[in-house]
Amino acid sequence: QVQLVEFGGGLAQSGGSLRLSCAASGRTLTSYRMGWFRQAPGKEREFVAGFGWANTATVYADSVKGRFTISRDNAKNTVYLQMNSLKPEDTAVYYCAARNSPSSSVYVSGSYAYWGQGTQVTVSS
Repeated sequence: QVQLVEFGGGLAQSGGSLRLSCAASGRTLTSYRMGWFRQAPGKEREFVAGFGWANTATVYADSVKGRFTISRDNAKNTVYLQMNSLKPEDTAVYYCAARNSPSSSVYVSGSYAYWGQGTQVTVSS
C-alpha cells in the first residue's frame, strides 16, 4: 500500500506559478499510475492531470491544458504538478492520487484507490 503526501500549496497572484509535489512512501510510484484532482468549495472533485496506463502519455483537463504540467521523478518517488498562468478559478484543494488497475479510467476519481490529504491553492485576482 502506498502513502501519499502533498506539498507546495499556498497563495499565488493571478498569472503566477506554483509547483505541487506528491511524495510517496510504502511502495514505488512505478507500481501505480498517478493523477492530480482538485475540489473547490461547493463543487465536486474534478480531474486535473494524470498519466495514462502506459505511464508515458499525460492527459489534462481542458481547463488547465497548456498551463499545467504533470511530471514525476522515479528516483525521488515523487510526482509534481507545475502550475503556470494561474487564475482565480484554479483556487481549490489539490489532491494527488494513485491507481493500479489497467482497466480504470485516468479521468475518474473512483479509479484511484490511494489519495493524499490535499493541499490548498488560493489564487488572488
